[in-house]
Amino acid sequence: MDDADAQEFLATVVVLTYNGERYLRDLLQAVASQRIDGRIETLVIDSGSTDSTLDIVADFPAVRLLRIPNEEFGHGRTRNRAAHEARGRYVAYLTHDAVPAHDRWLYELLKPFELNDRVAAVMGSQLPRAWCFPLLKYEIKAVFDGFGPGFGTTLFYDDDFIADEGVRNAVTFYSDVNSAARRDVLTGPVPYQDVSYAEDQLFGRDIIAAGLIKAYAPRAAAMHSNDMTLAEYDDRMEAETLGQREVGIAVAVPSVSVVGRMMARGLVKDTAHLLRDRDFSVRRKLYYLVLGPLYHLQKWRGVRRGAKAELPDRIRT
Repeated sequence: MDDADAQEFLATVVVLTYNGERYLRDLLQAVASQRIDGRIETLVIDSGSTDSTLDIVADFPAVRLLRIPNEEFGHGRTRNRAAHEARGRYVAYLTHDAVPAHDRWLYELLKPFELNDRVAAVMGSQLPRAWCFPLLKYEIKAVFDGFGPGFGTTLFYDDDFIADEGVRNAVTFYSDVNSAARRDVLTGPVPYQDVSYAEDQLFGRDIIAAGLIKAYAPRAAAMHSNDMTLAEYDDRMEAETLGQREVGIAVAVPSVSVVGRMMARGLVKDTAHLLRDRDFSVRRKLYYLVLGPLYHLQKWRGVRRGAKAELPDRIRT
C-alpha cells in the first residue's frame, strides 16, 4: 500500500467477526456515529460466519469487508493482516462484541498518541454489560479500575522501577478487545506474533520490551463482557491460563487450599457488590447468590487445568 494513500485516513477501525450478529449492528452504528476530526474507515474481517453477520455488514455500504476462510484465522495473524490492509495512520481494533460506549470513543482512544512519539499502543477500558454474571462483571471493573483513574490517561513503560515479574506483568498487560496502535509500528518493528491465544498479552510485552510506551485511556470505553454459560466458563479460563503460559507468563498451579481461600474471598466480595447492584432484580440476585459458588468453582477448575496442561511443542523449551 502506498504511504501517501495511508495518510489520507486518520484511522482504520478494524472489527474481527465470526458469527457476531448479536452486537454487530450496534457496534457498526456506534463507529459510524463517532465525532472526530479526520477521515475514518471501517474494515470488517470475517472468518466464515454462518449467521446474519454478513447481512448486517451489507447494511453499512461504507464498511469495507474482507472475507477469509475460518482455517486462516489467527488472533495475531489476522490482526497483522488488518494492519497491512488498513489505510489509516492508526489501527483501532474491536472484537465483534465490543460496542463503543459513546460517540467520542475513537477520539479518546487516539488522543494519547499525541502525548509522546513513543506511545505505540493504547488500551481502552471495558464496561461489563449490566446482565453479565457477577464474578465476571465485578472482575472486569476491578481490572480496569486498577490501571488508573477514569478521568486521566496512564502511561506504562520499562524502567528500573520494575523490580519483579509481577510488576512487569501489570505494566505489560494489554487487551486488544478495545485498542489502537500505530500502523507503522504494527507493520514494522512490533507486529503481532502468531500465537494460538493471548496475542494481546504478548504484544503488550513486546511493546514495552522495545522501549515504547503503552497507554491506558479509560474514557475510550467499550461495552464488553463475554457471553458464557456456567458450563463454558471453565473451558474459557483454561484457554486463558494456557495462553498466558504460552507467551511466557508464569502461572503456578494453585493448590486445593489456595483455591478454597480464593473462592471464599471472591464470594464475600461478590456478595457485597451483588447486594448493592441495581442492575439485578431481587429474584436475579437470589439466583446468583445460589449459583455464585459454582461460577467460582468453574473459574478455578479452568485455571488449574490451564496451569497443569502441557505446552505445545513449539512453545516448550
